[in-house]
Amino acid sequence: MKLFLDTADTAQIREAVRWGIVDGVTTNPTHVSKTGRPALELYKEICRLVKGPVSLEAVGLTADEIVEEGRRLAAIADNAVVKVPIMREGLVAVQRLTAEGIKTNVTVLFSPLQALLAAKCGATYVSPFVGRLDAVGHMGMDVVRQIKTIYSNYGFTTQILVAAVRHPTHVLEAALAGADVCTMFFDVMKQLFEHPLTDAGIQMFLEDWKKVPKA
Repeated sequence: MKLFLDTADTAQIREAVRWGIVDGVTTNPTHVSKTGRPALELYKEICRLVKGPVSLEAVGLTADEIVEEGRRLAAIADNAVVKVPIMREGLVAVQRLTAEGIKTNVTVLFSPLQALLAAKCGATYVSPFVGRLDAVGHMGMDVVRQIKTIYSNYGFTTQILVAAVRHPTHVLEAALAGADVCTMFFDVMKQLFEHPLTDAGIQMFLEDWKKVPKA
């Protein structure tokens, strides 16, 4: 499973890329607004920092607006992917962008039927928001498993990109469900390395090493 970083903070991206586990980045208008930087300048830098896909969100509400914006975003770099909201006009735009060879990520997705429609329209990725589903009493990972079954049943090549991840257990469940990608905040990615028994084991080895006679 690929691991994407969900942020527009370039310092976080640089650090996570240094770890060697980042396969791509997802951004959204909220992340971008927190940086206080012009979007185009920021997007260009992020696309340079990461070799893999970088999802950049279109904010238009009609198919024509989304396609026009999608073309501009795709022109930023070869690894740019256009994020498009799951709505009728959005999926019309996805079909048009796909026909032009532009990769798309259908976002704000909450049901397997929405994922089915996105795949039929040629989406490169779909992003089910598992954490937000959990927050309203639904089992977000059940949706991921249902999407996986549907795509396997019919041979869709659209990739499942698990989003709105809140903790490492979501990452584990995404991997067990066979998701293609999981995108997460910087703090969650850091936690993937951590376990209290690891910390205790390292500390024990260090303490024991102090007892070894030095030549």
